[in-house]
Amino acid sequence: QVQLVESGGGLVQAGGSLRLSCAASGGSISSYAVGWFRQAPGKEREFAAGINWSGVTTYYPDSVKGRFTISRDNAKNTVYLQMNSLQPEDTAVYYCATKKYGGPYYDPVLYDYWGQGTQVTVSS
Repeated sequence: QVQLVESGGGLVQAGGSLRLSCAASGGSISSYAVGWFRQAPGKEREFAAGINWSGVTTYYPDSVKGRFTISRDNAKNTVYLQMNSLQPEDTAVYYCATKKYGGPYYDPVLYDYWGQGTQVTVSS
């Protein structure tokens, strides 16, 4: 069974950057699409970025487009989320998850394996 572990979160000032990693073990995720989601206190989990199995196609919501970049290294079984120009509203727990089949990337119901999350806090 695939296990996902996120890392790279932390405290950063507004305007700063962080790079999150999502490392998979227990199986290859090279044939899976991967998404990053985030959940702020008292809010629903929301889609932050998605990438197809090959890394050729990426997806972003308008809220992060131009600031976040998702990428993957299938040889390392790892997916990354580079976050630039961070703002306090980006504060949340960030999760990565894998999606085996088709359907919209923004729908968390379509994802099967999830990591435990990593906290990102952006101070103003």
